[in-house]
Amino acid sequence: MGELLSQGPLFLACLIFMMGIVVVVHEYGHYLAGRAFGAAVESFSVGFGKPIFERKDRRGTRWRINWIPLGGFVKFAGESQTAGDVGKLESGLTGKPYPELSVGQRSIVSLAGPMANFVLASLIFALMLGTFGRPNIEVGVISVAADSPAAAGGLEAGDIFVSANGKAIKSPGDVQLEVILNPHTPMTFVVRRADAEKTLTVTPDEAVRKNELGQMVPQATIGVALDKVSVLAPTKYNPVEALGQGVVQTGKTIEQTVTMLSRIITGRMSVHTMSGPVGIGDVSRRIVNEVWSQENVSVGTRVSELFWMLLGMCASISVGIGFFNLLPLPVLDGGHLVFNAYEALTGRHLPEKVQEVSLTFGLILLLGMVVVITWGDIIETGLFGGGVG
Repeated sequence: MGELLSQGPLFLACLIFMMGIVVVVHEYGHYLAGRAFGAAVESFSVGFGKPIFERKDRRGTRWRINWIPLGGFVKFAGESQTAGDVGKLESGLTGKPYPELSVGQRSIVSLAGPMANFVLASLIFALMLGTFGRPNIEVGVISVAADSPAAAGGLEAGDIFVSANGKAIKSPGDVQLEVILNPHTPMTFVVRRADAEKTLTVTPDEAVRKNELGQMVPQATIGVALDKVSVLAPTKYNPVEALGQGVVQTGKTIEQTVTMLSRIITGRMSVHTMSGPVGIGDVSRRIVNEVWSQENVSVGTRVSELFWMLLGMCASISVGIGFFNLLPLPVLDGGHLVFNAYEALTGRHLPEKVQEVSLTFGLILLLGMVVVITWGDIIETGLFGGGVG
């Protein structure tokens, strides 16, 4: 606990850095799309609460950096983001009120934020794959714990993973990710044993345990220790191929996010598997500590390693935020798409009273989700010396 509290400035710096990039890109996507259709923008805000910095441009838009460094928003003139906004129209701005945009234009504006997140993730993945290539590592089993799912499924020390649920295994992370996404779900592993391939079925358990960063998290496990059997040359990509692979990797990350969310909704995965701002800040803090504590490694090497690790994490967060904002909650972009769909089908705006009730309910539900996720994140930090149940 003392270590965590003493690193408060590092925690906040990591949190602001990781969330700031993703949030600014998301909101700027909305801003650019709205401006392209001539919409008046009341404010572009990074963070919430009272402003630390604020200036007004020639169009009347307020550009703000606020005290609470979590999230942000773009507010168009006449846009209903909360129940209190319904029916109100700000004056003194250059451009059209948001409700005067067509249904299609408003839908594009709503989609532009998440799409900007997906583009950012694709570019980051492309940069990483173009720089380092895709790893080609043979992953083997060092040992199998007694009475574990792996032992029950027939895995043995010396087995080499070929695929998991039909997906080729190219690194230890590939095995770990597939297991984490499938608690209490039978998995099909193809392994190579004595020059012959065997197909085995293993059902991971889920337990609260330390992950590789030392956080106490509910995580699926099959009870094996992994090692790199051989490290082959990575698959290299030219810039065009890397860009294509970046898009593919973003698609895979979205698929993994959908899988995780469906597992949570059906109760097959703990809700505390999800991470919010506190969890993101704690993970990045631990990464900084882990990289910086390496001995006999030059400062330049550590800085480079830290840059690439945080950049990769930024890509994953960008996908998560983009996807989360597409959920059909009234206060999120997905909720606005639902309102737009109603208008497109009926030819009229959703009644103001219904908008107010929907936005209030959506805000309460969203705050409830934030509280649950944040509490799990706080427990994972080790602040109270326990784990998530």
